[in-house]
Amino acid sequence: MKITILAVGKIKEKFYRDAVAEFQKRLSRYCRLQILEVEDEKTPDGGKGGLEEQILRREASRLLPHIRPESYCIVLAIRGKKLDSVAFSRKLSALGLSGKSDVLFVIGGSLGLHPSVLERADECLSFSDMTFPHQLMRVILLEQIYRGFRIAANEPYHK
Repeated sequence: MKITILAVGKIKEKFYRDAVAEFQKRLSRYCRLQILEVEDEKTPDGGKGGLEEQILRREASRLLPHIRPESYCIVLAIRGKKLDSVAFSRKLSALGLSGKSDVLFVIGGSLGLHPSVLERADECLSFSDMTFPHQLMRVILLEQIYRGFRIAANEPYHK
């Protein structure tokens, strides 16, 4: 299975980069993992309405060309479906068994995702009603993907 994480913005903090690198290493025995980053837009304090729409549209214009027609696209969004780790593991396994071996996860920037990206998604997934920094979300997603493969392989993983 090929898994791609398409994210707005670069990871700036070393501790997040270290965590991402660790999960990339761990996942190498389960899948081909690719992480693509697109440039984020600077969000001025107090930006409202039209400005936020412009920012989201610009970020979408950078994201959408990377979403290939053959990819099963899962966007991370607060209003998405919530799954526990076992259900998420089953989801990944089911995708592979149904011939969808190219799975793409999309993580938006600080304002989220433009409706055009949400419309392209095959599925919206939420990890919580809480808002997380998009850099941390990348680590959380990688950990859950790793956990999902471990669960599917009946390998031990702490709870």
